Amino acid sequence: MDRPALEVADIIRAMCDGSGAVRGVPMNAGQRYVMRCLAACRTAKMGGHVSVCLDCGEKEISYNSCRNRHCPKCQATKRAEWLEARAAEVLPTHYFHVVFTVPDDVGGVALANKRALYEILFRAASQTLLVVAADPAQLGAGIGALVVLHTWGQTLRHHPHVHCVVPGGGLSADGQQWISCGKKFFLPVRVLSQVFRGKFLDLLRRAYDDGHLHLRGKHAALADPKAFAAFIDACYRQDWVVHAKKPFGGPEVVLKYLARYTHRVAIANRRLVSFTAGQVTFRYKDYARQGRKRCMTLKAEEFLRRFTQHTLPKGFQRIRQYGLLSNRCRRSSLVECRRLLANHVTTTVMNGTIVTPTQPSATQECCSRCGGHRLVRLGVFDRRPTWLCAATPTTHEDTS
Repeated sequence: MDRPALEVADIIRAMCDGSGAVRGVPMNAGQRYVMRCLAACRTAKMGGHVSVCLDCGEKEISYNSCRNRHCPKCQATKRAEWLEARAAEVLPTHYFHVVFTVPDDVGGVALANKRALYEILFRAASQTLLVVAADPAQLGAGIGALVVLHTWGQTLRHHPHVHCVVPGGGLSADGQQWISCGKKFFLPVRVLSQVFRGKFLDLLRRAYDDGHLHLRGKHAALADPKAFAAFIDACYRQDWVVHAKKPFGGPEVVLKYLARYTHRVAIANRRLVSFTAGQVTFRYKDYARQGRKRCMTLKAEEFLRRFTQHTLPKGFQRIRQYGLLSNRCRRSSLVECRRLLANHVTTTVMNGTIVTPTQPSATQECCSRCGGHRLVRLGVFDRRPTWLCAATPTTHEDTS
């Protein structure tokens, strides 16, 4: 794949100093570490190897990747490996896509309490799906869900939400029957929204009572119990958005979807248009106008401030599985589901599906001069910086 004309790393290298800091942009140690990783990715600082083409004799230098999960260039291989592992877990049925979003007021609190609020978002969304689906008045089945956290909107504003990919059915309470929800309707959005709001705000109140929230800056007033109680009441009066998209087709469509969503970062390099006179222009979809493509121009400092908002706390898992797909029971549950569905997923077909939508040549080098694949590695040089080999700094919460 050809290198984009402009990359996020180019902007970082132009704006950051040696420590990864940007003048005028508040950053913690974890965010500065991410900036340094992205700036060094696939450069001589990372080391690499020298190869020669046996067909034309061309010698090429390939530099190592930073492998940071916030890097736009380092996700293709990780995505392919993750999808290959998930191939055997896709059931031969239709799937639904459900999105849970929190109001902007709650999102502001989340920015200064990322670990706590993102955990609450995962728990509230997953519990909502499992509880409502298990209700005999709704589906009456135990379901599974794969949940992916995204923290950004199209213009890089902080917009925490989770994408849930859910099979169109589940196991009965006795585990002896597959209960399908039909191909056009999963669960009532109105019910999901109300249950999600209740569970999220209940968990948020508990986190406050237990002293797990850090309320400072523009949210310092919420440290007062009466102000926080009023804040919770105001949130209860708002409509919380739960969006259920049209169902997927079969397993092939599910895998193509996962290939797009599971390992995304805040902005892809292909969306960047220009970086001139200290300003960055990028493309985005304006969902207020039917998803029309538009361009936005920001000062480079503001662009990087928005970008660094989306660094995750150290060790935080942004892809999780629940219910039938949870780690503790996934293997046995999937065997029973396939038996009841009277169908079996063949690994060959799944692997074929995965390789196509991701990056077919991610692990195979080709000569840039003649396009041949007979490349021989002549030598390796390792210049990985000492700061990269050291322990990764903890990404603290945003203080803005």
